[in-house]
Amino acid sequence: MKFHTFSGETPAEALKKAQIECGENALVISTKQLRKKTISTAALFEVVVAVDDEKAQAVPEKRAFPSPENSKYKSGEDVLFSLSEAAKQISQIAQVAGDSTASRFEKTSQKASNNDGLGDIKSEINKLADKIKLIQDMFWEEKAPNRNHLAIPSEFSEIYKLAKTSGMGEDHLENIMNLTLEHMPSRMRNSSETIKRYFQVLLRKLIPVRVETEAPKGSKRVMMFVGPTGVGKTTTIAKLAARYSYIQEKRSKVGIITLDTYRIGAVEQLFQYAKMMRLPIEDVVDPNDFNNALSSLSHCDVILIDTVGSSQYDKDKLLKLNNFIQSSHFQIDVNLVLSAGSKLEDLKEIYKNFSFLTIDTLIFTKFDETKVFGTIFSLIYDIDRPVSYFSIGQEVPDDIVPASSDFLVECILEGFEKKRGEHGNASK
Repeated sequence: MKFHTFSGETPAEALKKAQIECGENALVISTKQLRKKTISTAALFEVVVAVDDEKAQAVPEKRAFPSPENSKYKSGEDVLFSLSEAAKQISQIAQVAGDSTASRFEKTSQKASNNDGLGDIKSEINKLADKIKLIQDMFWEEKAPNRNHLAIPSEFSEIYKLAKTSGMGEDHLENIMNLTLEHMPSRMRNSSETIKRYFQVLLRKLIPVRVETEAPKGSKRVMMFVGPTGVGKTTTIAKLAARYSYIQEKRSKVGIITLDTYRIGAVEQLFQYAKMMRLPIEDVVDPNDFNNALSSLSHCDVILIDTVGSSQYDKDKLLKLNNFIQSSHFQIDVNLVLSAGSKLEDLKEIYKNFSFLTIDTLIFTKFDETKVFGTIFSLIYDIDRPVSYFSIGQEVPDDIVPASSDFLVECILEGFEKKRGEHGNASK
């Protein structure tokens, strides 16, 4: 298949040139406006068409479009995805052309001529839309084996690719697509925007979130943070300590306990944070001293416990953590801290080996260090554990937000950069 470009002052003119040189069987790949009409210059539109190799001999080579290898119009799902953009361009062209025609209609008496021109434009746009639909169906069916023959209409191609590139597990993506097809009303399937909104609503309903609440008066909340080395437990504790003691509307008395005596730097860092915020802090080495430390902080509403980072395969350290939990006279809320950039297989393995500690919630860190968030969805979809906080940057105490399904779904489908901008503007 070869590609050719044609230009004209209107989409109809460019398309007519394409039909003359390439024939009626040429497939329209895209239509876009290169230059808007001004007082001194005419508008300029470009049409890109594709011709089968068997018929390419009859097509002049002087307007050959760059080969697929060097073009953004590639085969398979990438071509299919770009077609939705072509459809949007056509809509914009229709609007521009319609407005221009309407303006001339008001300013001149040549009503018949203008109406004919508008009719021609609408006719050509309808033809383009039909051909785009045919191309979508062709590529979608061709790629069916790569989707394990998942039977979903081509209208879902955009949302399918967004979800797939997010890192979501294949089995989860298949389940979600089937649920969408099963429950989405047929009247909503004609628009990619309504399909996307419905998909977002469905994803949000499948994400368990523990809503942030203030500690009940007279009660004590003891929170332990566990997880692999390097995920940011100590920094997360510093952010939450500041949040509970200074940022929330109802300020709490916060105390800190560190069990991470293996890393001198981590202990010093946490002590420095506590000193800056004027919070009491205790360091504990042995489980026998754990209750003494808890008792010394009995005046606090919230006690945050930092633990030594541990490989999910280091059973000795994990068992020692469990000994601390079992020796406590208080109910301990265990928070598993994970990096958002970890692979799905690693996240599953980490949770599996830490789960005997009876994990209450998940906290995901390092949102600013990854571009794929479907792995987070797949993990919590699999284990059905709620997520409580997202750490979205390095700044203490600002870069932490209570978890919400809306936030995560938008990161999955639109990326974190947009959400980071919104967060930055909100914090100013």
